Amino acid sequence: MTDREPVPADVERALGRTWTDDRPWDLLTRLTELPDRMGGSPGERRAAELVRTAFTDAGLADVRIDEFPMQYWERGETEFAVVGDETTRGSERLGTGPIDRSFGAIALPYSPPGDVEGPLVDVGYGTPEEFEAAGSAVQDGIVVASTTTPPDRRFVHRMEKFGHAVAAGASAFVFVNHVPGQLPPTGALRFDAEAAVPGVGVSAETGDWLREYADQGASARIRVDATTRRGSSQNVHGVLGDSSVPGETADDGEDTPDEAVLVLAHYDAHDVGEGALDNGCGIATVVGAARILATIEDDLACPVQIAGVGCEEIGLLGAEALADDLDLDAIRAVVNVDGAGRFRNLRALTHGSETMAAVAERVADEAGQPIGREPDPHPFSDHWPFLRAGVPALQLHSEPPEGSERGRGWGHTAADTRDKVDPRTLREHAMLTALLVRELTRVDVPRIDEADLRDRLRDQEYEPGMRAADVWPAAWESAE
Repeated sequence: MTDREPVPADVERALGRTWTDDRPWDLLTRLTELPDRMGGSPGERRAAELVRTAFTDAGLADVRIDEFPMQYWERGETEFAVVGDETTRGSERLGTGPIDRSFGAIALPYSPPGDVEGPLVDVGYGTPEEFEAAGSAVQDGIVVASTTTPPDRRFVHRMEKFGHAVAAGASAFVFVNHVPGQLPPTGALRFDAEAAVPGVGVSAETGDWLREYADQGASARIRVDATTRRGSSQNVHGVLGDSSVPGETADDGEDTPDEAVLVLAHYDAHDVGEGALDNGCGIATVVGAARILATIEDDLACPVQIAGVGCEEIGLLGAEALADDLDLDAIRAVVNVDGAGRFRNLRALTHGSETMAAVAERVADEAGQPIGREPDPHPFSDHWPFLRAGVPALQLHSEPPEGSERGRGWGHTAADTRDKVDPRTLREHAMLTALLVRELTRVDVPRIDEADLRDRLRDQEYEPGMRAADVWPAAWESAE
């Protein structure tokens, strides 16, 4: 065992009180009781009020809600059926009758309304190679793709798969959950804009039939009733330490601190479930950490800004609005709590920053608690608007037990419910989050080099997918 630095007495007391602090669990309960927290919805607005109350109760100063515009997508009814005549089944099965079978499905956010019919085309995992192999069969077809990626391959995001389908001329997109028993999945097809063709999610069990029917040459009908219209969402802000904005001059003429650490988590969720794991756990963890940090406020070496952001699930829209509002040169580091609090195995995604990795290792050693580390950057959560601007980013996530299926598990389904959460995990991750933030107020973290970040994403083969999803930064084009 390594020798650990002694923890100051005030920090020890704050950590100790967290073992009996039920307020993060109470917030999670209130959030999951809402009808839904879909971005731009009345439920999301009510959730913002709950987060504001929790921030104020935690001891944050200058707590406020800021609105921002967005495109509000509202789910309607979805119908999905497989059709085919007797010859579809092949000569060896003549006489079994035509196929006309309905399946349960849910529309994917920003799916346009539509009523389409076309041949089923199974593209497996939906990797670029599988789309290329499918060739012209995708044209006017209804593409069927899995939610997962082969374990020996880089992760292929849903939006990339959809982008490849649209580029190949598909008439619709079907997203198949790869985990049995975990229901139809959801997830945005585009960011803050209506997509080009309809898209739906179906269960693994439905997907098994669809692959067989695709092999038989069957067709499918999809009808989606959905609307996209102008709306608004909101971010919730608070601060610990010097409450004036970093980089500005205070009313008394004194210079304010040059930098602050920003801690954020999204509080919105897809409307098909309670959003307990994604990301009720994350915002509850932030509230628990904020309560600790407020108790040791005098021990922080720079201000800490804390935010609950909206509309992550439909395009990182709250984080984008927050990044636009802040002076990013005055943000020392961003800590994105997206995925923490779900499972016991906390992981620190350090997004190309060696200093961030060292901080995570040091805190893990000093706390005597394991924190896994992942060095590679990715663009799929609320740290992204800050990371691409050079702000060092730490994402706190958690993984299911070893041996579990790759993917979201219960997340993005109707089974994302509060009963999956352990209050002990919320408390432990709140304590580790607070210790990580405390350490980040004390160290200088070098900025992220734009060219290095771009090259690392290319090395991980993210560029084709980001281009397919239309999220490759335009500024990077002119920089080359």
